[in-house]
Amino acid sequence: MATIFYNKCAQCHHTGGIAPFSLMTFSEVSPNASFIYGAVNSEAMPPWPPDNNYQNYAHDRSLSATEKTTVLNWINNGAPEGNSANTPPPPVFSNSTLLGNGDLEIQMPTYMSKATAGNDDYACFVVPSNLPTDRKIRAIEIVPGNREIVHHALIFIDPTGASVTDSVGGDCAGPSSAGAALVMGYTPGSTPLTLPATSPLKLGIPFPANSQVLFTMHYPDGSYGQFDSTKVIFHFYPPGEPAVRDVSTANVLENWSFYLPPNQVTSVSAQYPSAGGLPANFSLLSVFPHMHLLGKSMKVYAEDGSPDTLKLINIPEWDFHWQGFYFFKTIQKAAIGMTLRAEAVYDNTSANPENPNNPPAAVFPGLNTTDEMMLVYAHYMLYQPGDENYNLDSLMSLGFQDLANEEYGEGLFTAYPNPFDASINLYSTAVASGDIVSVSIYDTHGKAIRQLMKAESVSGESLHLIWNGENDHGEMVGSGMYFVSINVNGVLSNQRILKR
Repeated sequence: MATIFYNKCAQCHHTGGIAPFSLMTFSEVSPNASFIYGAVNSEAMPPWPPDNNYQNYAHDRSLSATEKTTVLNWINNGAPEGNSANTPPPPVFSNSTLLGNGDLEIQMPTYMSKATAGNDDYACFVVPSNLPTDRKIRAIEIVPGNREIVHHALIFIDPTGASVTDSVGGDCAGPSSAGAALVMGYTPGSTPLTLPATSPLKLGIPFPANSQVLFTMHYPDGSYGQFDSTKVIFHFYPPGEPAVRDVSTANVLENWSFYLPPNQVTSVSAQYPSAGGLPANFSLLSVFPHMHLLGKSMKVYAEDGSPDTLKLINIPEWDFHWQGFYFFKTIQKAAIGMTLRAEAVYDNTSANPENPNNPPAAVFPGLNTTDEMMLVYAHYMLYQPGDENYNLDSLMSLGFQDLANEEYGEGLFTAYPNPFDASINLYSTAVASGDIVSVSIYDTHGKAIRQLMKAESVSGESLHLIWNGENDHGEMVGSGMYFVSINVNGVLSNQRILKR
């Protein structure tokens, strides 16, 4: 049971996280059992809007049918506490950067949330990059200045220099310039965007010189008076790095001419191109549908004459508060001649609890949260044969050589070699015969990867473990950073390791 909560709840529900309470221990879970039952039974938690039967995505945080049944049955049976000695070591959540200092760090001004009870706050901040030359991005990390109040952050790059700061009205939901391109989003539990950066697949997002960096921030109701200064860290390829394929980010589908009459449910569509089909083959890495408070559902697909030829995303129950980029588990090929389509439904009636107008009023497209939008962003590139065979779930791990240059602090184990290729040794003399030890490996999402020991008694004065880089299903994990989480007689510790 602990493993389910670690994997699917703890990303938000940990000390210092965005959730209002922690769910890292039995004493924290038990008092909230009835609330958890309702949230899990209604599938409100964990938040995962996409329909997994429509498409598969990297870093899926939804509960499987088995996990859902397990949690509900456990609560129905009184939510009993198991043997605490068998509790696996918990995941590790870092409040600092995972990728290091990077090449360019941009920080928004210190800002005080104006989100009073019942009212969220949306603010936009423009900061000049002062980047002297064009570069290509291989990784982006958004570091919230105050994780307890940053509900989401969207980062845009505007090479036109036309974006302006808007932090007064509390309803800025997007850039003021049409030239701004969305490149990255942060939601609680998310990790840095790390594009594949080694042959045969090296991808990079262009960052034009002297572009503006735009932060669009969402602070939840009740956070009034708390301060934030979120920053974004860009990691670039070396100048002149060969064989880097350009990844573009753009609103590939949009509609700015719709009208939502009051007291009606209205359907809105968009397509690209407006006539004919795609002029070339494209590889799609991600999709990001975007609406505001009146949104009810959205489906995005590509077709060549038969509906749903290429299924991209279906969100049957739109939730404005949980949105962002969804990277496909494998790259999706949008073939020449196909048409990209989006179908959205908006509920501008009093039955919609998110409706900002009471009574309902006419709503038109616009940049404020009380207006509406119909956009679909995507990361994409020109197709090359074999792209659809690449698994983004593994290739987008944190496999960067510069991480190997970080100085790792002393831990309970001596980990060698670190970073490692095939296997890593974990050796410790800081244990005694009879100690009860549990050791688990977690990824940077807090997902359990491998259990090396489970409440086992140490028989000597030292302990030597070997991790061969495989998960509990015998599958080799991807390159990146992992955490060794350790429980010795109830005392918890952790340390970082890096797989190349």
